[in-house]
Parts: sequence; C-alpha cells; structure tokens
Amino acid sequence: MKTTLIIKGTHCASCKALIEDVCCDIKGILSCDVEVATGKTIIEHDENIDWNNFKKEIENLGKYTVQLE
Repeated sequence: MKTTLIIKGTHCASCKALIEDVCCDIKGILSCDVEVATGKTIIEHDENIDWNNFKKEIENLGKYTVQLE
C-alpha cells in the first residue's frame, strides 16, 4: 500500500535523509520518499502500520509536524 501525507518543517537534504532514515526503523514501513520543498511524503507500507506511532516518531525529531489525511 502507498499513502501520501505532508510533513511540515522540511527544508533541506538533511531533513529528507533524517525522516527517511527514521521511517525505515518504524514497523510496517517498507519505503519512504520525502519531497523537501513541499514536505509531500510517500510512504509504502503494509496494512498494519500504526499511524499514531509514525506521527509520534517523526514529531519527536523536534521540528516537524505530520498531517495525516
């Protein structure tokens, strides 16, 4: 499955790398691609992903806000 969402606060290649790296460690996520300029993020995942955990993990990085649709 693929889900598109917005992660506000991305502004550089380091943001992209950090978010994508953290996503790879979250259970159920198979891949992640962040578009730096817009924060548009495409997550490939299995059906059992815990979106609340995903949001918590990303927002705990300190400067990002996840908009789940």
